[in-house]
Amino acid sequence: MPTAITNAPNVSIQLRDKAEAQLQAGKTPVASHWSVGVDALRLLHQLSSNPDNAEDALKLLHELQVHQVELDLQNEEIAATERALVEDLSLYRTLYDSAPLGYFLVDLEGNIIQGNIAAAALFGVGREDLEGHPIGTFLLAGSRPQLLDLLRHVAQSGAMDSCLAKTGAHTQGSRHMQFLASLSPERKHILLICRECGNAE
Repeated sequence: MPTAITNAPNVSIQLRDKAEAQLQAGKTPVASHWSVGVDALRLLHQLSSNPDNAEDALKLLHELQVHQVELDLQNEEIAATERALVEDLSLYRTLYDSAPLGYFLVDLEGNIIQGNIAAAALFGVGREDLEGHPIGTFLLAGSRPQLLDLLRHVAQSGAMDSCLAKTGAHTQGSRHMQFLASLSPERKHILLICRECGNAE
């Protein structure tokens, strides 16, 4: 049985205990966006009007208060998780964009899905000129088969591999490049790292 399903009752119990504790301490989340509905208030009024049902009314009111605090606590948790995800995304975006090596995400046919700033600089083009183009078009014609063989091998085997190639189609003079490739976990894309490894003769 999946862990998330197994732990669900425990999480619910912990959430209720926390809500009960906050109510007993007279504390509720600062920004409460929840309110008791009109139908619930009407029912409470009817129950509390009859002395025989007053205890039930108090129990129902307590349940509604606990549920409201639970919703507020869940809302706070969701907001905190969202903030953490935004911070993580910003960090990884910065690491990707500012990396000193060229990073590419290509499909299994070698068409560029995305490249970072260093990748565009290595090929002597603007970053916006990378997307949608076959990566081979940025290499000298004689080097394209090596890179395409690398992509095919990685796509089929799932193993990390590398090759050397020459770029020059969009730059002045050719340059030796080393490409390191690995298959993405979902096996739909190839991750490429590219770096210059010396001038061509």
